[in-house]
Order: sequence, then C-alpha cells, then structure tokens
Amino acid sequence: MKKYIAVTAITMVALCCYGQQQVMFTQYMFNGLALNPAYAGSHETISATFLAREQWTGIDGAPSTQTFSIHSPIVNQRMSIGLLLLHDNIGVTDQTGAYASYAYRIPVSEKGRLAFGIQGGATFYDAGFSSVSPDNPVFANGDVNEWQPNVGFGMYYNDDRFYAGISSPQLIENQFDRDNPDSDSRLVRHYFATAGYVIDLDRNLKLKPNLLVKAVEGAPVEFDVNANLLIHEVIWVGASWRSFDSFDGLVQLQITPQLQFGYAYDFITTTDLSRVNGGSHEIMLNYRFVFNKSRIITPRYF
Repeated sequence: MKKYIAVTAITMVALCCYGQQQVMFTQYMFNGLALNPAYAGSHETISATFLAREQWTGIDGAPSTQTFSIHSPIVNQRMSIGLLLLHDNIGVTDQTGAYASYAYRIPVSEKGRLAFGIQGGATFYDAGFSSVSPDNPVFANGDVNEWQPNVGFGMYYNDDRFYAGISSPQLIENQFDRDNPDSDSRLVRHYFATAGYVIDLDRNLKLKPNLLVKAVEGAPVEFDVNANLLIHEVIWVGASWRSFDSFDGLVQLQITPQLQFGYAYDFITTTDLSRVNGGSHEIMLNYRFVFNKSRIITPRYF
C-alpha cells in the first residue's frame, strides 16, 4: 500500500510540477557545467564528465537522470566553450535537452579567474499522462510533446583553492502545453549559488567544505552542505546534508591524473519515501584530455 501511494505521488508530481524542478546532483561540485555555464574551461584543458543518478530506488517511476558535459578553454585561455546533454525521466514524463555554453574568463590574480558565461539550447518534453488514466479527463487531455528553447547565465570565480558561482541555467519561464488555454504548467526559473574552499590539514590531508543554495519561486530556499576529505591526493571521502531531503555519503577516486570516478548514496529523510525506497545512487566519471605529454596535470579540487 505504501509503495502504491508513493507511485501515485510521483505521478501527481509529474503532472503538476514537471519541468519546474531542475535536476539535482549530490556530486554537484564535480559537475559544475550542469548548474553554471561560466564553469566552462575551469579545468584548463578539455574535460568530459558523465553522471548518472537513480533516485528513490525501488519505486516505480522514480527519477532517473543522466548528463554528459564537455568543455574546454580556447584562445589563450580567455574564452571557453562547452556542451551539456541531459536526460531526465520521472513517472510518465521525460525530458531530453542539449545546451551549448560560452564563457569569457578574466584573470584577476596570479591564479584566480572570474568568468561570465551564457548558454543556449532546447529541451524536448514528453509527458504521456493519458497512459495513467485514459478515462479521467485530467489525465486524458494532458499529453505534452514539444520543444522548449531556453537560455542561461552565470558567473564563476576560481583559483587553486577556492571557487564561488551564481547562475540561473534556464531564464525563460516557458509555458507547457501551449495549445491548451487552460494549462498553467510552466517552467519556473531557478537560481543557484555555490562555493567551496580547500584547507590543508597536514601534508597528506585536505578538507574541502562546499555549499550549494537553490532558490525557486513558490518553494523554500534549499541548502546542500557538504564536506570532503582528500587523502594523499587520491581518495575523496565526504558527507552532505540536503535540506528537506537527505543525508548523503560520497567517495571519489583519482584513478589516474586524468581519470576520476565518483559514487554517492543518499539516505532519504522524507518520512513517507524513506519507508518504501532503497535510497538514491549516483555515479560520476570525469576525464581530462591532455595531448602534450610534457604537460603536468595539476590536481583538480572542483
């Protein structure tokens, strides 16, 4: 019975609020282009990241998200370009998008750069609500199949120990089901702020606290507070708290100077969902391409 209630709740969330909540990640500090176009080029070389998230495992129709991003500086490290591909499925709704980004990076200190970024692209929304209950007019007439263009903006500062950024990845509040005059479903603009700092504890230990703040109209401000411990520049071990949602455990492994693997598990704190699901799983792979064999790859902390 509890599982049935959870499935029904997911379907209603998809019906009433699809497109209003942008995808979330526990390993946001290693997947910056998904939140901020100004992040492009911050790895100082071509960098590709794949991330897959399975949320609320054990519940039919629970969110499933995949992203792939690639970005690189160009033209004397001042300009950067990037590409973000995303897919997100929840209940009977599905969205697939592609966004290109451009960032201009200004040196403000010996190691620090301030970047201004923009992005543009489109997302295809496919909502098959009629499959839920064909006899119910609320569902039967609710199918949506349409492309929605959008643009985003962000600012991002980073040096070798500190980063901070603000962004709004989708500025246009598109209306869904535009052919239906009674539809009030629309994309709600999200605002993100991120920051993190690396602290030396001793020669082989570093601590990196991170903070993500998300604000959206009609919902409480959400906080994601995280701390990661870096051991011997090889293993990250961390924990996070996401307001109104979960406690999370993270581990990242620097397999080679160019290849990094990450895994996160979310312990759901929402009472009703925590009783009927197996938590949320997230994996991340990042690879930095280096074509000059004499170039030294410096560690990336974010």
